[in-house]
Amino acid sequence: MDNPPETPQQQQSISPSRTLQADFSWKKWKVRISAKDDPESKPVYIINFPIKPFQDTPSLVVKSAADDSTVGTGTLHPIPIDAACELHGQAIELKAQKRFKAQYMHLSHSFSDTGAPVPMYWTSNSGFTTWDFVCLDQNQLPVAKFSAAIWAVRKIANIEFLGEKAMNDAVRDEIVVTGITLYCCMLLRCNNVLSLVGAIFSRPGHDNKGKLGE
Repeated sequence: MDNPPETPQQQQSISPSRTLQADFSWKKWKVRISAKDDPESKPVYIINFPIKPFQDTPSLVVKSAADDSTVGTGTLHPIPIDAACELHGQAIELKAQKRFKAQYMHLSHSFSDTGAPVPMYWTSNSGFTTWDFVCLDQNQLPVAKFSAAIWAVRKIANIEFLGEKAMNDAVRDEIVVTGITLYCCMLLRCNNVLSLVGAIFSRPGHDNKGKLGE
C-alpha cells in the first residue's frame, strides 16, 4: 500500500535543525556556546567582552573554541542604534528598521545561492521569561531564533537553526555573530538613555542597502 503524501506541516516538522546553548561565566566574563542538552559536548565558540575604555575596539569577540581563531566581532555604539559586525574579515552592518522596536536588517553571503548578498531580517517578541530574536530570510521564512532567557544568570540563551541550511557551518558562524551582537545592542539600548536620543534622531529603513565587505 502506498504511503499518503506528506502534508506541509509534516515536511516542516522533519526539516533539519540544531540548537546551541550560550552559558555566561561571571567569573571569566565570557560566554561559552555549545550543543544544547549534550553534557559531553565541547564548546564551539568562546565570546569575550574586552573592556578598553576610550579605544576604538570591538565590544565583543567571537572565537572558535577549537583553535582560538577569531570568527567575528560585534561593535556597539553609545548613541546610534545601528550595530556593526565583522565575520571572517567581512564587514556587516546591522541596520535598524524601526526606532523603538528590535527590527534590524543585514546582508548575507551565507544564505545566498548566487554569490550576491541577500537581505536578512531580524524581528523580536518578548514574554515574561524569554526575549526571542527571529531571523527571517528574503522570503520572510524563519531560519534561526536567538532565545534569550530574561531572568537567567548563567544559561542566558538558546540559538536554534532552522531550514535547509541549518547544518551549514558558515550559516552557523553568521547567526552566532549577528545574533549575539543584536542581543547586546538591545541590552545597551534598554539601559542607556543616550540610545533613546539616537533612536529619536535616527532614520531607520532609509538606507536599506546595508554594507557587506567584499
